[in-house]
Amino acid sequence: MSARVARPRLNLAATAVLVVGALYTIVPVAWILIASTKSNAELFGTEPFVPAFTGGFQDNLVGLFSYRDGIFGQWALNSLLYAGGGGILSTLIAAGTGYALGKYRFRGSTTIFRIIVAAVLLPAIVLAIPQYLMLAQLGFTNNYLAVILPLLVSPFAIYLCKIYAEASVPDELMEAARLDGSSEWRIFRSVGVRLMAPAVVTVFLLQFIGIWNNFLLPSIMLSNDKLYPLTLGLLGMLRVSGGQAALYSFVIMGSLLSIIPVVILFLSLQRFWRIDLLSGGVKA
Repeated sequence: MSARVARPRLNLAATAVLVVGALYTIVPVAWILIASTKSNAELFGTEPFVPAFTGGFQDNLVGLFSYRDGIFGQWALNSLLYAGGGGILSTLIAAGTGYALGKYRFRGSTTIFRIIVAAVLLPAIVLAIPQYLMLAQLGFTNNYLAVILPLLVSPFAIYLCKIYAEASVPDELMEAARLDGSSEWRIFRSVGVRLMAPAVVTVFLLQFIGIWNNFLLPSIMLSNDKLYPLTLGLLGMLRVSGGQAALYSFVIMGSLLSIIPVVILFLSLQRFWRIDLLSGGVKA
């Protein structure tokens, strides 16, 4: 008599939670995509989830990039500079600091790590005003550095890199590299960074998205609208409209376009997590 194959039981509660979570994230994006096809009149005079095929999408796209001599393009470039430049620099700092704390023992390393863990618990709004006052004294407000500098050091990113370095970079491999005459910097660059690649990519993605979506810091640091990122610029368009529907379609189109770089980045970096999962399965 053949043994029965156990079938996994369907957990209805867990499935329901996942479905609700999926709808919670998908429905707003679907609405933005559909609303971008409508003019201002169609936006309030048609069904919310029924797209319009009257050329509204093209009109909104042209109108958005024509608004104030194409300032939306400047906002997009600013966001790429803040998120791309700040993300790369903060990832390098987090990778180096996390690697040093995870693989070396030196005087004060434990205290430094405890301070970093405590800093993870501090909300950004608590640090925003002190950061503004410090940068104002240095004359760095209302420029690109005012947004990038406060975001270079991420306690959570350092914590993540430190934990991953301890688990993924073997001491034996580092010692073998030292016996071959490699310097500590070369070991970090050639061995540590490669083995920490999934964590480094994760940190960069989190930093990029966090800076891309950041609203609080630019709103405090910047007064020149030509330096605004997309988040602050789109809000400014709503304020200019004075609550009227004149620019709503343009703002919706801008919101849709602001999602695209994040989606592209996420999809292009997926292979690093896939490689890490496969390597973990082989090791197991």
